[in-house]
Amino acid sequence: MEEKKSHVWFPHPILSVVLVITWLLLNNTVSMGHIVLGTILGILIPWFTSAFWSEKICLGKFSTFLRFAIVVIFDIIKANVTVAKLILSPNSMLKPNFLYIPLDITHPLGISVLASTISLTPGTVSTDLSKDRKTLVVHALHVEDVQEEIDTIKSRYERPLMEVFKPC
Repeated sequence: MEEKKSHVWFPHPILSVVLVITWLLLNNTVSMGHIVLGTILGILIPWFTSAFWSEKICLGKFSTFLRFAIVVIFDIIKANVTVAKLILSPNSMLKPNFLYIPLDITHPLGISVLASTISLTPGTVSTDLSKDRKTLVVHALHVEDVQEEIDTIKSRYERPLMEVFKPC
C-alpha cells in the first residue's frame, strides 16, 4: 500500500529530481528558497502532467545513460568542428544525404531521445519517423558512406538507449 501512495505523490521520481536540479542550475544558486521552490515544482509538475504520460517509464542502467551522455557531448563538440570545416570549404565538397535508419528500439521515449540526440548533433537532423516506428529518417549535411553512418548511429546512440529505456 505504501508503494502506491508514493507512486501517487511521485508519479515520475526521476523527472522530479531532474526538475529540481534544472531549477537550481537555471537560477545559478543553491539557496534554501530555491531548493524549496525547485522541490515544489519538481513534485507538482510531474503530478499535474502524469495523466498525459501514456506509460510508466522504467529506466535500466543509469551508468549506461551517463556514458551515453558523455559520448553525445563529445560527438557534439566533434561535429561542431567538422561542420565548421565543411562550411568554410567549397560547397562542392558537401555530400548531403538522407539516411533511413531501421530501428531496434521500441520504447517511445527512447525513440524520442534518439531522434533528439541526432538533431542536437550539428550536421544531422531527424526528419521523419515511419508510422510503424520502425524507421527513422535523418538528413545529414555530409555523408561519405551511408551504411557506415547508419551503423555509427545505431552503435553510439541506439544501442545504449535500448539498455536505458527497457519495457516495464
